Amino acid sequence: MKLLQKLKKKNDGFTLLEMLIVLLVIAVLIILFVPNLSKQQASINKQGDDALSKVIQTQTEMYYLDNNERPKDLDELVQGGYISKEQKDKAEKIGIKVE
Repeated sequence: MKLLQKLKKKNDGFTLLEMLIVLLVIAVLIILFVPNLSKQQASINKQGDDALSKVIQTQTEMYYLDNNERPKDLDELVQGGYISKEQKDKAEKIGIKVE
């Protein structure tokens, strides 16, 4: 009975060394994954820019079908409700123009 109580008392918590090892493993994992995440972010941003370009092209065609003329600029697409103001601002920021 006393031996069981001693074993039970000995395993009540984690030692400082065990906690440091866990923190070290977590730190190594963070060091390995953070650079990969930043590379992925650049790729995701490029994909988003490409998707916005396709949306602008599609909405320009919709404008043409509805009005029998091409829009002169992005503002006409916004005024007609074809794209949002946020999409227009982003398109101008990355250099997308209506053709």
